[in-house]
Amino acid sequence: MKTNHRNTILFSILALTLLLTLLLNLSLGQVAIPFKEVIKSVLGSNASKDTWEYIITNFRLPKAITAILVGIGLSISGLLMQTLFRNPLAGPYVLGLSSGSSLGVAFVILGAGSLPIIVSEFLLSSYGIILASCLGSFAVLMLVLLISKFLRDTMTILIAGLMFSSFAGAIVSVLTYFSSAEKLQKFTFWSMGSIGNISWQNIIILLVAVLIGLLLSVFSIKSLDALLLGENYAKSLGLNIKKSRRLIIFATSILAGSITAFAGPIAFIGLAVPHVSKLIFQTSNHRILFWSTILIGAIIMLFCDMVSQMPGCDFTLPINAITSIIGAPVVIWLLVRKKNIQ
Repeated sequence: MKTNHRNTILFSILALTLLLTLLLNLSLGQVAIPFKEVIKSVLGSNASKDTWEYIITNFRLPKAITAILVGIGLSISGLLMQTLFRNPLAGPYVLGLSSGSSLGVAFVILGAGSLPIIVSEFLLSSYGIILASCLGSFAVLMLVLLISKFLRDTMTILIAGLMFSSFAGAIVSVLTYFSSAEKLQKFTFWSMGSIGNISWQNIIILLVAVLIGLLLSVFSIKSLDALLLGENYAKSLGLNIKKSRRLIIFATSILAGSITAFAGPIAFIGLAVPHVSKLIFQTSNHRILFWSTILIGAIIMLFCDMVSQMPGCDFTLPINAITSIIGAPVVIWLLVRKKNIQ
């Protein structure tokens, strides 16, 4: 009973923190907007100045929603992978999905110049890059799912994913070696990640993809609790290991693949957040970890976005740099406190 009461208090604190972080995210930036004006705009009343209303509606709110979706999707992906592989250092991109996306985008940005102008212009547009990223991660997903049908050992699938990553990374390196400085710069900017400049239409597509991934994850919660104690124990409970494993891999692929397509590769969120959640709630129960990871992932991603905006400055830092700066020390600290990682 005490544990339930403690969890209720923690969830309430996290929910309030998420709301406060969202409002701060909308308030802070190159142009500071008063807190009360942000609240007015969010509640449906226009802000006192048209400029403030325009900034909130067209720039900061879409970016904040994207940050929340990215934080949620990557954090849940990390939780799924760490439990499936029973490895505290497994992340959402452990299956090679990020490398597949990078390979698809590299082919488009670095190699589209040799194609006809009409095709090249489409591929180099934002929609072309998103399509290439989706196809790249989907191709790796199909290979991983194909291999999972023939492999019984989960760790072997992990090694296969790492090999896909190495192979895709090698091809990207070859493409970058023969590319011009301009193309290389564009690819580098994509690889730094960005949650800005995403239209409302793209946000809706990303929202649908994340919701599908979360729904599949919810169906995997019982499997995750069983797999945490080992595959032999899970089999003794009557769990279909191969079916559960494919469902978890598919859920992770939808979440990580769609996010990488729209926002680029974002580091450390999926790796660090599940551990922070376990540390705060002191449990391995995935019914609790699922919802706590969602809240903490959204909060941390919004916070990273706030830092990247550099309030009062005329420039914005790459979001991937901020997540790495914040996430790497967290992971190191968690490794030092290894006894607390369940």
